[in-house]
Amino acid sequence: MSKHPDGQRGASLLSILLFLIVGGIALSMALKLSPAYFEFRTIDSVLTAVSNDPNELRKPLSGIRLDLTKKFRINQIKLQPEALKVSRDRGIIRFDLKYEVRVPMYFNVDALVKFEKNYEAIAP
Repeated sequence: MSKHPDGQRGASLLSILLFLIVGGIALSMALKLSPAYFEFRTIDSVLTAVSNDPNELRKPLSGIRLDLTKKFRINQIKLQPEALKVSRDRGIIRFDLKYEVRVPMYFNVDALVKFEKNYEAIAP
């Protein structure tokens, strides 16, 4: 007599190993890409705060750029100058953010993460 019920039950060793390998790769990718997204969230919060601050919007464009540079430095953000364009047109101040981050993944494989967002504020 057999002590086992009809058929096998549960996951095989091969399926468990495959699940762990796929999960490990996904976790590794998430950990490598997350700093780029956290940096974007910080940049987004700084630009949102500046575009909603009437005292900041009263300044000339050079003053706004200088304040943005200081706030990025405080938050340890290294943003290339050409990544953020600040312009004033007919009483509307536009902040155009467009940059990309290259993240090394595995060996000779890199991930390229692109960020693009536009902000508008009415100058007081």
